[in-house]
Amino acid sequence: MAVQVVRYLQDGTPAWGVVHDRRVAPLPGHYASTADFVNEGIDAAWASTPAQASLSLDGLELLSPVTGDRQFVCQGTNYASHVRESGLDPDHIPFNTLFSKASSCLTSAHADVVRPAHVRLLDYEVELGLVMRRALTAPTVVKADQLHEWLAGVTIVNDLSARDVQLPQGQFYKGKSYRGFGPAGPFLLLLSAAEWRRWPELRLRLQVNGQPRQDAYGGEMIFKPHQTLTELSALHDMQPGDLIATGTPAGCAARAPGKLVMWIMRHLLSDAGKWRLFIGKGQNNPAYLRPGDVVTASIRTDDGELDLGEQRNRIVAP
Repeated sequence: MAVQVVRYLQDGTPAWGVVHDRRVAPLPGHYASTADFVNEGIDAAWASTPAQASLSLDGLELLSPVTGDRQFVCQGTNYASHVRESGLDPDHIPFNTLFSKASSCLTSAHADVVRPAHVRLLDYEVELGLVMRRALTAPTVVKADQLHEWLAGVTIVNDLSARDVQLPQGQFYKGKSYRGFGPAGPFLLLLSAAEWRRWPELRLRLQVNGQPRQDAYGGEMIFKPHQTLTELSALHDMQPGDLIATGTPAGCAARAPGKLVMWIMRHLLSDAGKWRLFIGKGQNNPAYLRPGDVVTASIRTDDGELDLGEQRNRIVAP
């Protein structure tokens, strides 16, 4: 049975525990990082029982289950529906788009998120996050039935993005790495080998002010987790506790313009003119996030057996 792990503040110090029906069983060890928890505390989490649950989940200040010393690797254009709304053809995506976010952008699933003063096109992206179990330090072929050997669990990630920085400047890292742009959690859900086979059934949903924006299943990914692990293994080392955000489905605020507008932008406008038009139109798009908006995101199977919890983040002005 999957185990819901939380990281929370206790007397001003981060602590770890296991959720049992809105109660939390504190784990006895002190784990300074997600790597320490994965390396030293995961067996205690699996052994936790409801009888040990002495704290109310609702009374705890939750933290990101992925600590800021971990790598934060991301996939882009990894859902066919999102590829289409970006103006591309999913049948002509020959490569896995990989980039990174600053781990300093990680924040709580319930924290307020500051929209920087110069950002006007703040977008949301609900994503399934994979948390590493073992070090991956050499080219390795990871098979679909081996995810439990390499991954500890899954968590919710909201890959918040300043589109008016990311796209005109061509800088994914800069546009996606402002502090607070990576809500993670609330749970790190530990999965058994059998439960890992159910990852395609995980349903990703995101709402803004109660209005549904994104709704899709993980199985729609173009590049599956085992394929991404295999490719990453040939690029650079991954360590226990590192986070991989696996892309977002359709429903983002940013959309490709119509074919006529695309033709005009491509043939009649300079690059500077094209991006002025993009930003100007975006400022009239009510789907972009503004101070006061509340973003909620959840990932779970339809039967509720695998439940990563729910994020609730309010957008605020600086």
